Amino acid sequence: MTSFENFITGVINDNLWLVIPWLLIAAGLYFAVRTIVVQIRMIPEMFRAVTERNEVVDPDTDVQGISAFKAFTISAASRVGTGNVAGVAVAITLGGPGAVFWMWMIALLGGATAFVESTLAQLWKEKEPDGTYRGGPAYYMTKGLNWRGLAVIFGFAITITYGFVYNAIQANSIAESVGTSFNTDSLGFKAAVGIILAAITGSIIFGGVHRIANFTQVIVPVMAVLYVVIGIVVVVMNVDKIPGMFADIVGQALGLKEVAGATVGAAFMNGMRRGLFSNEAGQGSAPNAAATATVSHPVKQGLVQTLGVYFDTLLVCSVTAFIILLNNPTYGQKVQGASLTQQALAAEVGDWGIHFITLILFFLAFSSVIGNYYLAQANLEYFTQSTSVMTAFRVIVMLCVFGGAIGSVPLVWALGDTFAAIMVLINLIAIVPLGGVAVKLLKNFSLQKAQGYDPVFHRDMLPEVANISCWDGSDPVTHRGGKVITSVHDS
Repeated sequence: MTSFENFITGVINDNLWLVIPWLLIAAGLYFAVRTIVVQIRMIPEMFRAVTERNEVVDPDTDVQGISAFKAFTISAASRVGTGNVAGVAVAITLGGPGAVFWMWMIALLGGATAFVESTLAQLWKEKEPDGTYRGGPAYYMTKGLNWRGLAVIFGFAITITYGFVYNAIQANSIAESVGTSFNTDSLGFKAAVGIILAAITGSIIFGGVHRIANFTQVIVPVMAVLYVVIGIVVVVMNVDKIPGMFADIVGQALGLKEVAGATVGAAFMNGMRRGLFSNEAGQGSAPNAAATATVSHPVKQGLVQTLGVYFDTLLVCSVTAFIILLNNPTYGQKVQGASLTQQALAAEVGDWGIHFITLILFFLAFSSVIGNYYLAQANLEYFTQSTSVMTAFRVIVMLCVFGGAIGSVPLVWALGDTFAAIMVLINLIAIVPLGGVAVKLLKNFSLQKAQGYDPVFHRDMLPEVANISCWDGSDPVTHRGGKVITSVHDS
């Protein structure tokens, strides 16, 4: 097992991750320029979009759609989890405080990338027989680029990554944190945790997208808010250390300050890896959830998903970083995950902090298991609607949850890095040439806003763009005042 771990880390990841950060930075800068820094200038619009209530009932099927907020929580369920609690700890132990700076940078740049990929997913989504929607990178690769071969490769990659690998990581962190609470790391204990997690997972994933959305829209915000609150308490208790902490973060990231056991390169690389794992911008995962939303304009969900990147990294990841860094951790030694965050919080508030992190991580990571499953399922449905195939897939997901609980921390994170890099490579190949379409949609949205309208979109507004199967005016949410909108001049 050690040799396999060394092969994944030393041969595959060390080479892949010489390229991936620069591709993400280049793509983020390119999209930021093309959209005139949409990820910064339209932050107020992001909050307006996420609070819209568009769960209209389809008049033909009497089925509720997925609101912008519900779609946001499905993707947030995947984003906010192990990466925010255990992943940040891994980054800091390997890369030092400077890793936090690079996590912030990849989030700010990735906001533009997240906007583009989710807007494209909305444009080329498809309507299900029951009135709900599905879509994602496999769909915009096929419809936007006519590259079905690339779509097939991506579909397999995301199904394996999210259905199997990432769920193993979530289960691994839950088992680690529960073990810390019970002061044991025995294989038998982890196996018991794995069996329980697999059973709970199965009870939910056989319930469908609405059960997933209803579960995540309650659990994710509550757990995230509790975690942020305790983080603020720790920061207030250590307010005198804050200037020094920020000096360490920025100084080590830019090479102005040396940190024992963690080089500038280690800070950059680990910040990029953990930042991508956490916020997933450019990875092609969130667009699958974005495509499910019932909104009046594709840009609205693109903005919502950009907000999700900030919520994940600039807020929740920062809370973990502050809890750890204010406790003076050691760097560049043993890889530590959730246990480091638990120990750091316990040092500030007492032993109950260990159990508090266990509770928070359980719900955040478990909601990520559910969110990951949905993203994988959405892509599996691109290939087949077979009930037997879907059942087999769900069983394998449960097995991977169990396997992750008994696996080693370094191995599961190494596998996560490998598959994240593969997905980034495939997704960027698609969204860079399609970026111009997202820019046109943004201009259409901005023009309607300037005219005082709540923007709606109809495919006739972009006649030069082919293969748009939805956006024909049949969805009630794309009507304005009872009238189907076909032009920005309609009222």
